[in-house]
Amino acid sequence: MGYRQTKQEISGLLLAEDFERSLDKICALGLKKAVSPLISFLNSRNELQRWRAVSGLGVVAARLADQDLEAARVVMRRLMWSLNDESGGIGWGAPQAMGDICARQERLAGEYSKILVSYLNPAGNYLEHPVLQRGLLWGLARLAHVRPESVREAGLYIKPFVYSKDPVHRGLAAWFLAGLQDFAAESCLSLLKQDNSRITLYWGYSLREPTVSQLTEKKQNSEGPC
Repeated sequence: MGYRQTKQEISGLLLAEDFERSLDKICALGLKKAVSPLISFLNSRNELQRWRAVSGLGVVAARLADQDLEAARVVMRRLMWSLNDESGGIGWGAPQAMGDICARQERLAGEYSKILVSYLNPAGNYLEHPVLQRGLLWGLARLAHVRPESVREAGLYIKPFVYSKDPVHRGLAAWFLAGLQDFAAESCLSLLKQDNSRITLYWGYSLREPTVSQLTEKKQNSEGPC
């Protein structure tokens, strides 16, 4: 099956009702073969398809790492390159995919979680684009709920997003802080527990509309896989 056929097959699988089963089917097409089509769908006009491409890439890269760690590292470097000004692109979906991959694969988390955190650090590789920041916050939150120690340092840079005028920033900051579950996080979470702004959030392989205050609760965030 060529690239176009593979991409067409993956396009349908990303929107299938039983998406967990689709993930296995995507992997069965060939792990390395699925990478490029999945990355292309990070730019899809269909919001659910974009997000499920993040999950698909997370699963594919994690399984690839178990077989060929260097090949999985190449995937991570492709995502990082897309966030580089020299790439000529913007890197839509890259921070989310990096976070999802690291959440699923411990070895890659050990190697790349600090790079993900650096995108939040004003003295590091700070991402200035507000929409990319949303993706970054999602990726960090995804990782925080699985491997909180790997992204605890990001808590040092989260406060501007707690006070952001953008409710999506506030909601994703709340989701991230709820994953850390430490004393420092609690002080920021207390500022968001009465925030009833509603945002669209991807988790459990679907799009939901929780309030910011709901995202401050650990119970709300651990429901189902991402």
